[in-house]
Order: sequence, then structure tokens, then C-alpha cells
Amino acid sequence: MSLQTQDNSSKEDDLSQSSLSTSENQNTAQQAEKAEDSTPHDDGPPDGGLCAWLVVAGAWCCLACSFGWITCIGVFQDYYVTHQLSNYSSSTVAWIPATETFLMFAGAPICGRIFDSYGARWLVIVGSFFQVFGVMMISLCKEYYQFFLAQSICSAIGSSCLFWGSNTAVGTWFHKRRAYALGIVSSGSSIGGLVGTAMIPNLFNSIGFGWTMRIVGFMMLGLLIVAIATVKSRLHHVPKRFSRPSIANLMASDLVQPLREPPVVLLSCAGFFFFMGVFLPYNFLISESVYYGMSQELANYTLTILSATSIFGRILPGWIGDRFGRFNIMIITSLLSTILVLALWIPANSNAPNLVFAALYGFSSGAFVALVPALIAQVCTDMKKLGCYMGAAYIVISPAILIAQPVGGVLITADGGDFTWLQFYCGVSMFVGVCFFVLSRGAHGGFGWSRI
Repeated sequence: MSLQTQDNSSKEDDLSQSSLSTSENQNTAQQAEKAEDSTPHDDGPPDGGLCAWLVVAGAWCCLACSFGWITCIGVFQDYYVTHQLSNYSSSTVAWIPATETFLMFAGAPICGRIFDSYGARWLVIVGSFFQVFGVMMISLCKEYYQFFLAQSICSAIGSSCLFWGSNTAVGTWFHKRRAYALGIVSSGSSIGGLVGTAMIPNLFNSIGFGWTMRIVGFMMLGLLIVAIATVKSRLHHVPKRFSRPSIANLMASDLVQPLREPPVVLLSCAGFFFFMGVFLPYNFLISESVYYGMSQELANYTLTILSATSIFGRILPGWIGDRFGRFNIMIITSLLSTILVLALWIPANSNAPNLVFAALYGFSSGAFVALVPALIAQVCTDMKKLGCYMGAAYIVISPAILIAQPVGGVLITADGGDFTWLQFYCGVSMFVGVCFFVLSRGAHGGFGWSRI
């Protein structure tokens, strides 16, 4: 009788241990979700209120002037190869927007470190200066090295400070509605890209390249004055003083520590591979449309359509993700982007399919851009180090942004001017990224169907 009782109790212990192990991943996800969003004597992010939404408004202006400007790369790629830089190959010219995009994201470790110590205000002020100054200098450029210095270096530094200062600041004001808030902020880049791609080509033809850039610079100045007045962090930041020899070691330790966590490193790998492909349509869709017989005027509007639909793609998935799981929505929308490239863009060789692709891809790819910062904040185990987590993730991701566009240009040249190799490379890279998103979700909260 006693033996039977012992067997029964042993079975109950086994069942309870099994139950604990199956829920371990979900508990880990919930703990990360409730990471240290608050400081001592603080009730945590308000998830709304006048101050929080003013920060969102200012951050929206920052994204319109930084990532929105980057979204117009297809317009400049196409213009440069037919005008000022017509004696350079497409792959050589592609290094200008590629380096610009790379430096905007690669500045994450430095900007994150500055944010953790001083908050967002100085990042926005410095970023505003470099962005407006760089755009104004582009208006005077004639040689390749001048475009590279003004657009790929100066403007990129400004874009990086604006992008990271504003995105990270918004993350401190929201918790339950973080993806929704960041989606609204990210829509600023869609509006910036929409206005830029619709306005800039027409202004090139009517008033010339120089005055077009000056008008863009003055428009940015107006938006960034609003950003300087409104963007701020909710947290209390304590500047850290270190001797010069220790700064490099400190930066390295800040980057290595988050990458020791499996969800973070897998999420970073997902971003790397997805970024290898996701912006190629933004850069080459105009040229590909013209190659298949579309008029130049209509081809310019493919990027406008793409930017317009991405407005909804950056807001709606974030709102849904807060309710049904940000990882879940990221995987679904990223897989949709991959399918659109492989099943629609590759066979598209006339006007209608390319226009349909631009509309659908703008929505699905917009979700990726908006959700990545929200996912990094979700897997962050200490919100006081959110800037470091952003920096660690994007130091892995940013090399993909640097090499993707020049590789695309090389593939076009190797394919005899055709775009099939580029499109296939785009789709496969994105599919690998989707697989890593699935693995990161599993490491963070398990592979079962749940709100993650």
C-alpha cells in the first residue's frame, strides 16, 4: 500500500515538473514583457497622455526627415545614373544610398550609448543640424566624392541621430501600446517617402536639382524645430564618466552583453537577412519598371504607391501586434513580403503587375520596419539599457544594409541588365530572415501558438 502511494506521489511530481517545464518559456516571455520599464518611485510608462503623444508627434517629424529621406533612395539612384553621375556604373552609384542607409542604422551603438546617458534631446539637436546641413550641401554637389560626403556621410549622421533618438524615446513612454505608438512614428517615414517620391522628380524637371534640394532642406528644418521642442525621454538619465582608455572596452561590453541572450541574437540575425532583401524593391523598382516598358513618369509613381500603402503597413500591424503578439504579426507579414517578391515581382513584366506589387509590398514591408524596434524592446530585459540593446541588434543588422544594394547592382550587371537574379536573391534572403524570426520567437516564448 505504501509502495503504491509512493508511486502515485512520484507520478504527480513528474507531472508537476513537466507542467513547469512546458510553461517556462511563456513565463520568460512574460518577465521580459514586464522588464524594468520604470525607475524607482515611478509607476511605469503611462501608455498615453499629452506628454507621451507629443513625443510621438515629434518623433514622427524625425522619422519623416530621416527614414523618409532614406526611402527616396530609388529616386536619387535613378537620377544620378542619368544625370550628374552618368559616367559611373549603377553598382558604383548604389554605394551612395547604400552607405547612407548603412550609417543611419550603424550609428545605433553610439546613439544608444548617448541616449542611455543623456536622453534624446541632444541627439535630436545634433541630428537636425547634420541633416539640414547635409541636404543643403547636396544642392551644390557635382562630383561623386561630393555626393558621397554630403549625402552618405553628413546627412547619414543626422538621420542616425534623429532615428535612434526619437524611436528610443517613444519606447520609454509606452509598454502595452508600444508597437502601436512606434507604428505611428514609423508612418512618418512613409509620409516623408510619399511626399519625397511624388514631389522630388517633378521639382527636378521644373526648378532643377539645386533648388529642389534647398526646398527639401527648408521643409526638414520646419519639421525638426517641432521635434526639438517635443522629443524627450521619460527616464531619468545619469551621465556616466569614464577615462578614455575604458570607453572602448565599455562600448564593447555594452554590445556583447545583449547578444549573449538567444532571443536577441536570433532576432538580430533575422533582421540581418531580411534587410539583405527588403529595401531592394525600394531602390530598383523604378529602373525595373522602365526596363519592362513602363514610361518614366509612371515608373516614378511606383515608389509613390509603395510609400503610400506602407503608411497603413506601419500602423495597422503594430496595433494588431499589441493584441495578438508582435512576433506573430512580424512572422506573418514578413512571410507575405517574401511570397510577393517570389510569386509576383519575379514574373511581373508589364505595368499592371508591377503596380499591384508596389501596392501590396508597401503594406507588408512597412510592418517589418515598424515592428523591429518594438521587438527589440520586447526582448530587452532592462529598459534602462534599451539604447544598448538597440545598438547591439543593429550592429549585427547594419552590414546587410551596406552590401545589399551594391550586390543588387552587380547582379543586374551579371544578368545582362535583367532583374531576375536580383529578385531571386531578394526573396531568398528574406525567407531566411523569416526562419530566424520563428527561431527568435521560440527562444523568447516557445513555439506553441500564444500571444508573443
